[in-house]
Amino acid sequence: MAGKKGKKIFVRVLICVLVIFIAALIFAGNYLVNYAIGRRAAPAYDVVPASEVVSEDAAIIEKNRNKISADTKAWYEGVEHHVEEIRSSDGLLLKGEIFSHPDSNLWLVAVHGYSSRRQGMFDVARFYYEKGFNVLAPDNRAHGESEGKWVGMGWLDRKDILLWLDNIIEENPDAKIILHGISMGGATVMMCAGENLPANVKGIVDDCGYTSVWDIFSDELSVLFHLPSFPLLNVASGIAKLRAGYSFGEASSVKAVSNAKVPMLFIHGEKDNFVHTDMVHKVYDVCPTAKKKLIVEGAGHGQSYQMDPNLYLNTVFSFLSESCGLEIEE
Repeated sequence: MAGKKGKKIFVRVLICVLVIFIAALIFAGNYLVNYAIGRRAAPAYDVVPASEVVSEDAAIIEKNRNKISADTKAWYEGVEHHVEEIRSSDGLLLKGEIFSHPDSNLWLVAVHGYSSRRQGMFDVARFYYEKGFNVLAPDNRAHGESEGKWVGMGWLDRKDILLWLDNIIEENPDAKIILHGISMGGATVMMCAGENLPANVKGIVDDCGYTSVWDIFSDELSVLFHLPSFPLLNVASGIAKLRAGYSFGEASSVKAVSNAKVPMLFIHGEKDNFVHTDMVHKVYDVCPTAKKKLIVEGAGHGQSYQMDPNLYLNTVFSFLSESCGLEIEE
């Protein structure tokens, strides 16, 4: 009799422990979703690990960044530009800025990174514009002036980019379009590669994009919270599917790039310890189209252009000319 009573008590305690554990896991998973893909009011410096760039290279990057920023500011103040709006398939008002060359059919879609905004791509926009490209720099959903509660991490954004492409082609049916993204923007343009892109898209440039949302969040969970991905990330992924409309596992750049139909250029900083440099080799290896890979020595995350502007620009425009068949101004 005493044994049966003890077993009942044990079962009840075990059930209570399991309920508490599951409740705690759901709470933590919900917190992670809000933390990782909830709209942010400020740049997400808290998620970036300490840089591994050596001091000599950091000084070069800072010097080049200051000059590039000053040149871009002067360019922006002297060039024609306007804001356009579209509606996403789920009803969000999305905004983007356009810099026009009325007599050119060349177009760039410049896609910014996590917690940034379209202005973060104006340095890229400038060097394309100066080569005769029209430029669209959109604010991704849940960023800048665009609506949205949940960050798309490239997966939701790929559908938004397709709508922006439709908008460009409606205005310019002969448009020859390049997609160029940095960090989350790099993942976005890679995820676009797996879609049925219009023939107007001639090439894609990925700068330090990640292999998948699962991979980047798994890394961050380890670095920031010293936790393994299982089971918390599994729970958070399920919650994200319910709340934001996508799971972390399905948002894969590797899978998308394996179905690419256009030439792709992959750029990554050799000292990138945020989106680890080994990720670029994985997406490059599965790309079935004409492709090129540039690893910029000494550069951290998103710093390849600032580390070596001439190498970066020469590589980009040589690729667009030789692999994408574009005629580009000298």
